[in-house]
Amino acid sequence: HVGSRVRMRRMLAGVSQERLGEALGLTFQQVQKYEKGTNRISASRLQQISKMLGVPVAFFFDGAPTDDSIGEGFADASATTYVADFLATSEGVQLTKAFVRIKSPRVRRRIVDLVESLGDSPVETIEQ
Repeated sequence: HVGSRVRMRRMLAGVSQERLGEALGLTFQQVQKYEKGTNRISASRLQQISKMLGVPVAFFFDGAPTDDSIGEGFADASATTYVADFLATSEGVQLTKAFVRIKSPRVRRRIVDLVESLGDSPVETIEQ
């Protein structure tokens, strides 16, 4: 969870893995391993990352599963993970950045309605 939040924040800030790695004295491959969860991020490293990306350390734990939630609400937890995973992709970041630039609440609502209707459509219909 923490790694995907690092990736999401890095992408929203427009910072490349290379640039973040250089600022931290790491290779981009190490940043990539942190983001994918292959390697764990130490507390001191997470503090450095939070300063570089301009967010509090707590940001990286927002939405993380807690001991209280284990065994409860599996559907909700997987939906939250699915959304967080999407937001960590380049498409998720692009869509979010474009959407927040739309000023009209009416237009935003219509876009949400459109996307929801497309999400309910069979794949064959969308591809045609």
